[in-house]
Amino acid sequence: MAVNWQVLVILVQAFIVPVKLCEIPEGNIHLIKSLNLKLLRVTLDTSNEANPSVYVGLRLSEDHNMEKEDEYFQRLKTSMEAISTSRLGIKEGEPKTGHLALQLMAQKVSCDDTNPSVRNKLITHMKYHLHKEKENIALKGKPLSNYYQYSLGILAMCVNDKFVDRHVVHKLILAEEQNKLEHGESVSIDTEAMAGIALLCVKRYNNYPRELVLHMKKSVKSIKDKIVASQNTEGELGNLYSTPLAVQFLLALGGRKDKDTCSKAITALMDGMKEGKFSNPMMMSQLMPALFQKSYLDVAKVDCENIINNPLLIPSLPTLHDVVVGEEFIHVRLIVEGHNFNEIIEVPSRSTLLDILKTAQKQNSQFSFETKNTLHGPFLTTVNKVAGYWQLLKEPNISLLQGIADYRPEDGETIVLRLGTF
Repeated sequence: MAVNWQVLVILVQAFIVPVKLCEIPEGNIHLIKSLNLKLLRVTLDTSNEANPSVYVGLRLSEDHNMEKEDEYFQRLKTSMEAISTSRLGIKEGEPKTGHLALQLMAQKVSCDDTNPSVRNKLITHMKYHLHKEKENIALKGKPLSNYYQYSLGILAMCVNDKFVDRHVVHKLILAEEQNKLEHGESVSIDTEAMAGIALLCVKRYNNYPRELVLHMKKSVKSIKDKIVASQNTEGELGNLYSTPLAVQFLLALGGRKDKDTCSKAITALMDGMKEGKFSNPMMMSQLMPALFQKSYLDVAKVDCENIINNPLLIPSLPTLHDVVVGEEFIHVRLIVEGHNFNEIIEVPSRSTLLDILKTAQKQNSQFSFETKNTLHGPFLTTVNKVAGYWQLLKEPNISLLQGIADYRPEDGETIVLRLGTF
């Protein structure tokens, strides 16, 4: 039988040409450029601790201002060296598992080999943290931190070409099988995605027992099914802010079946960017790789020899959707449940919730609050001298997806602060 070689070549090419699951629609390059500039602008702020996630996001871009990236890494190195010289242990003030993992990933993408002992000591600390997390799961049924950080720790070890103990991996698989990757009573899509990326990474090793590998594959499929099922009518996977990591997972997984799901998710992200909904450095840093068809698996294969510097990428240039607070004012009702506090606060338009809390504290002696700085921004820890997990709600009972420094209430909104439980 004669072979139609043209048809055969086309068929073969169809299988070997990489499939771009989450292509950015044409006409959106300016949005990506704007996000890149916003993330670079974060590096100019020396008032806060350098964020390793920001650096990883910039390094997984394809457009670089090497001068600013190098300056930012030098700030990160100070923190890395401090960690590397500290004793093993998990004490108050030391980095948590997730923070340590991001430091390790930042060190990897930096291509900095000037002091290999720092990397080795970071890895030693990471092994110790994962061991303690695993022990706590065995004793109390949950990690010391949470499964998101636990997954990130596994991933950080894996992209640094370090074998992860099979018992550590098994605990993550078991958590997926028992549906423990939740936030409250609902599935946590960003935790599922991070766990999925971590399992895809370790699955590449040939040192695990066959039975464990089969469980890895089963868990990855379970994670994919949950992520795909979470897509809403707007195309978001879970919600807008869990979508970047979910897209990263789909990109890392590859294949053709989820192209429609990923395309809808990218459209949702583009719409969110157009509306200026990505201003938090952590969220921007998770989004950046997805916009360049990458995932955190690419931390392991950054091309250190062919990084192209773009001197025209200047963070002081204006970006899209930078909101300037105007002279108009809005009125927001602030309620603290259980504290008999119910007041209308007047603030400039487009103020953040943090601005509103500051105004309320300044104007009313019956209200006070405290925060702590995290890589995600300020976190509300105390209200009216009561410390605990304070939920941020938009009346009647809608949990806010953004933190106090990012959420901007509209005129007439009611914000409720409610003491909850983790």
